[in-house]
Amino acid sequence: MEKLLKILSENARTSLEDLAAMTGKTCEQVARELDDCRANGIIHGYQALIDWEKAGENHVQALIELRVTPKRDFGFDEVAQTVASFDEVDSVMLMSGGYDLCVMLSGKSFQEIALFVARRLSTLDGVLSTTTHFVLHTYKKDRVMFDGETVDEREQQ
Repeated sequence: MEKLLKILSENARTSLEDLAAMTGKTCEQVARELDDCRANGIIHGYQALIDWEKAGENHVQALIELRVTPKRDFGFDEVAQTVASFDEVDSVMLMSGGYDLCVMLSGKSFQEIALFVARRLSTLDGVLSTTTHFVLHTYKKDRVMFDGETVDEREQQ
């Protein structure tokens, strides 16, 4: 299963036939494994990596560091779930180090994100402080280079 998941993590558009050939399994076996992975919460979805800058779209991303007070009997989970429920939030991760939660946001402008942080995140019970870092340019994301020549991953296999 690990090989199948690695292939999908590199190119989620790999066909069932190619997945079968690359793993030495039948199409039916691969389809069953994929169904099991979705049912067991191993695979949560498939996404395209978009270079919004090249697409000419107003798209701003920010990384927000949150320092929070953990709740008794719930730890960081209650605050993290509340933050994750906001539509503007792309990701929430518990961190080690100087802050507790890493929050990735998307918006149409710097101001939109700044207002969200000021009005929605920083006012939550348990949030001690926020630090906002705006993404100015993406060079590489999820192992994919955004600058330079585009390479068809299927040609490398």
